[in-house]
Amino acid sequence: MRISKKLAVLSIISLMFLGNSSLQAQSRNARGNTFTYEEIYDSPYDINKLFLMIQPLYGELFVANVNVGFGLEAQYYLKDKMDFRVHGRKTYTKRFDFSRDVAEKNSNVENLPNVYNYFEVGATYHIVDKESDSETRMVLYSKRYKGRKWAAKVPDHAIIPSKVRKIYGVRLGGLSYDTSTDLDRALVKQEVVLQDKNGVAINDEAVIFGNLNAQAIYLGGSAAWIKNFMIKPDRNYSELASDLIFTTFIDVMYAPNVAVDDVLYKGETYSTENLKLNNIGFRAGMEGKFNRAFSWAYGAEIGFRPGIKHRGFYTLIKISFPVISTKLQHQKEAFGRE
Repeated sequence: MRISKKLAVLSIISLMFLGNSSLQAQSRNARGNTFTYEEIYDSPYDINKLFLMIQPLYGELFVANVNVGFGLEAQYYLKDKMDFRVHGRKTYTKRFDFSRDVAEKNSNVENLPNVYNYFEVGATYHIVDKESDSETRMVLYSKRYKGRKWAAKVPDHAIIPSKVRKIYGVRLGGLSYDTSTDLDRALVKQEVVLQDKNGVAINDEAVIFGNLNAQAIYLGGSAAWIKNFMIKPDRNYSELASDLIFTTFIDVMYAPNVAVDDVLYKGETYSTENLKLNNIGFRAGMEGKFNRAFSWAYGAEIGFRPGIKHRGFYTLIKISFPVISTKLQHQKEAFGRE
């Protein structure tokens, strides 16, 4: 009899525990208070396939040419095996293409300065693509606090158990850019003098700006973290979601073609073949975007670009808005026969 009572009590406790765990989960907020929530979804593999990113602003501190402008980028995820990317950008106007602007105002050589253009295409193969348990720090927003009340309140937060998808991949692609640049500084730095076909040096009074173009391939690695979940807290808190796709990368670049146009000055051609060039470069960067139909994204990178020796260092930031994405699923309405 005593045994049956004990079994009954244990059964009731077990049922209560299972019932609560199947309907709700619990967490603690910053003040140590427990609150409950309903998990709506937690699916890091269920992300959109195509992302179109319009970039109204990028800024590049490139030693060869500081420039600011706009761009367009697209990324496509092929199942869980690969993702592909294409990107292009150019300056707003001549005034945001610093070397070209200075060249047109000050250069007295006959070369027409290049307009800055940049284009890149590449793919990443997912060597490791796995899911693991994680935790996410979430800010708790209440509809009761609006305007000044919300601004004056210290936001509460909670640590939510969630899944994270980790992707480690190898990257391969190509890039191309062309720009005008200040050759005077490069010549002084390298202690080189331009000469014509007869070995005559260019006049000291020449203000020399030239044109640089390069085509390179890159090979590197990347690491990406993807979260895609939403919860609905009880009480007065609003729904909370975390759907960031964050990627870091590092690449080595090799340019089989780096060229600086010969300089035309007072009817004579002065060769740039003695100018020292770099065929090797590298970069490291990060990018973030969100798994939403309409959102925004950001990115930054730093490195040394193949080009003129001592003139390859650059840093880049870019902002994308809007970012439009889709799963590329076409569903048709079905009707049964009567």
